Amino acid sequence: MTHGHEGMACEECHRPASGSMRQQLQAKAAFFLGSRSTDVDFMTTAPSDSECQDCHARPNDRHPIYRFLEPRFAEARQAIHPESCISCHREHSGERVNVSLVGMDYCKHCHAETVVNNDSLDISHRDLINQNQWATCLQCHDFHGTHDYSLPNSMKDTISRVLILNYLKDGASVYGTKQIEVPKEFYTKKLPMP
Repeated sequence: MTHGHEGMACEECHRPASGSMRQQLQAKAAFFLGSRSTDVDFMTTAPSDSECQDCHARPNDRHPIYRFLEPRFAEARQAIHPESCISCHREHSGERVNVSLVGMDYCKHCHAETVVNNDSLDISHRDLINQNQWATCLQCHDFHGTHDYSLPNSMKDTISRVLILNYLKDGASVYGTKQIEVPKEFYTKKLPMP
């Protein structure tokens, strides 16, 4: 289980699949033999994105999955499928993010044309992009933006790749332990972010 989920019961995320076990087996056999175009769940369903978000609501998320449904991200969807939680987060793998599946160059699919005005980093973002240094993004940027973290001004002050990989594996947060506080009213009244 992923860190934080180890005490949860299976049914907290997985619901019973529809149909009897016999119907599920027949439908799976038909799918594998090619006489059915869609596969079916067996015994239990896989959690949906909305079920993930029931516990992991991030109203200040810098990369919410719904944003990737915009037409301008069609190519990114084809390459990395960012419109689903499980594109990066696979439960039962023991890892926060499956780096071998996602890759460390994930950001290039949406940010290749990024221009940073008044770039405060000692190496410009444009130079990092031109040099295909996509693995450096997470050394400064918390993907979901949920931690209270100050950006460094120098590459020498960024978070090391070793620590980033450890964090993605399932280590402690490299962006600090203080999470950005969101007023409870935000969830119910849809107030603007502080």
